[in-house]
Amino acid sequence: MKRVVTAVLAALTATLLTFSLTAGAAWATPPNIPSASTAASRLAALTVANESNQSTYNRSLFPHWITISGTCNTRETVLKRDGSGVVVDSGCAAVSGSWYSPYDGATWTAASDVDIDHMVPLAEAWRSGAYAWTTARRQAFANDLNQPQLWAVTDNVNQAKGDQDPTTWQPSVPSFRCTYAKAWIQVKWTYGLTLQSSEKTALQNMLATC
Repeated sequence: MKRVVTAVLAALTATLLTFSLTAGAAWATPPNIPSASTAASRLAALTVANESNQSTYNRSLFPHWITISGTCNTRETVLKRDGSGVVVDSGCAAVSGSWYSPYDGATWTAASDVDIDHMVPLAEAWRSGAYAWTTARRQAFANDLNQPQLWAVTDNVNQAKGDQDPTTWQPSVPSFRCTYAKAWIQVKWTYGLTLQSSEKTALQNMLATC
């Protein structure tokens, strides 16, 4: 009888732990996406310059997926923030839920199918001025939950994007390109990064779809 009671209590504890780690019930989007008019103003304020220091880039120079709270790192925090019905285990790994990828319009029910994309890729940031930053600032950039920098998206779409800017890569969902441009501009403006002339033109064209 004692074994049965112990087993029941253990199961109840596990259930309560799982329940307590359940995230919000609706899909969310990253914060601080500006209006189209504000984005246009901020785009105009950005410095146009050629990229540099590409050969010295190394991803390890941007410490990322740091611990945010308890056992949750940045990736796990975004999965909880942007998913629907997300349940995590005691180590903060998502064990169930669903995630909508705005880049391609796909919905996934396995966290392993979802990547956390840096809106402005780390290599792109490096070429646009982050090569001169301190490691602390690069870490803040790579884990920024306060700007529209981190997005839960389909893994192979994120991999296809790589370190490209809007000149050569844009979301396949046309209706999302306005939001994508606004978020890209916001991140570059917040961090004082430069952009290329062709990149600026591409962003202006994307804003025109808003």
